[in-house]
Amino acid sequence: MAGAAGSAAEAIGLDVGGTKIAFVRIDENGLPSERGVASTPAESPAATVAAMISCAEKLVSPRVRAIGVGAAGMVEAKTGTLRFAPNLAWRDVRLANEVSGTLGLPCIVHNDANVAAWGEFRFGAGRGAEDMLLVTVGTGIGGGIVSGGRLLHGAHGFAAEIGHIIVEPGGPLCGCGNHGCWEQVASGRAIDRLAANAVEEDPSSPFAKRFDADPTRARGHALTEAALDGDATAIEIFRRVGSRLGEGIAGLVNVLDPSVVVVGGGAIDAGDLLLEPARLRYAEAVEASEARPDVPIVAAELGKEAGAIGAAKLALEELDA
Repeated sequence: MAGAAGSAAEAIGLDVGGTKIAFVRIDENGLPSERGVASTPAESPAATVAAMISCAEKLVSPRVRAIGVGAAGMVEAKTGTLRFAPNLAWRDVRLANEVSGTLGLPCIVHNDANVAAWGEFRFGAGRGAEDMLLVTVGTGIGGGIVSGGRLLHGAHGFAAEIGHIIVEPGGPLCGCGNHGCWEQVASGRAIDRLAANAVEEDPSSPFAKRFDADPTRARGHALTEAALDGDATAIEIFRRVGSRLGEGIAGLVNVLDPSVVVVGGGAIDAGDLLLEPARLRYAEAVEASEARPDVPIVAAELGKEAGAIGAAKLALEELDA
């Protein structure tokens, strides 16, 4: 099933999340020719791997030379093994071997935020930057680091697990087992928790009435719409979470010195409701802001396909390395 001689090389990218698998076939310039989305089976890793293979099979063509996978968790990049997933019951899953063995194509596996970072670096908001930090803000927080034009893997492939830096000792319990991780105070999970608390504390407030005093409804797009409508409580929730996001970004900029910070993930749908408080707090918290060049904090450009596109491009590049 190797690529046809003399034809333009293509690759398949899979971005495997807790609820959905995004899959795409791209050429060497990152242009998608086919794409799709499928549900992620929840019953077992084996079922998820079978679904991944099914998605990839839909896109296999004579030009496809490799498959790239982004998976949420700690991926041992050299072996393509998912060692640990904080929000899924996955341990030591040999993803690369399973996919490659079935489809007969080389397969590389990296952390989902790492491949999204590569997608944004090569084709999105990080184009032209040699040093870039990606922060993905969804249910949790993930990260990807490009340094000197290269994706930073670390010694074992586990680099950029930025969401699990402890910023609030004794804070909310995290899926990784620790308390007070950054993703517990600066992600979609934090937004939902604060909104639910506001409903429960005052069910008769205008904010609570928007959601019929049901805490489970005060989340996601409904909460964003409330803030855009000018609801003071909703705006304050985004301000608080955005500020914690900016604090964490400031610490990472102190360590990494990137030229740009790209923020992606589902929570970015809130736009400047989240990003503007992050920018303001970042400027207050970063070391010597007046003495360093500006580091823009910008929204990602590739949307929900960043991970799949980045995984496919990495697969092509690692095959040619």
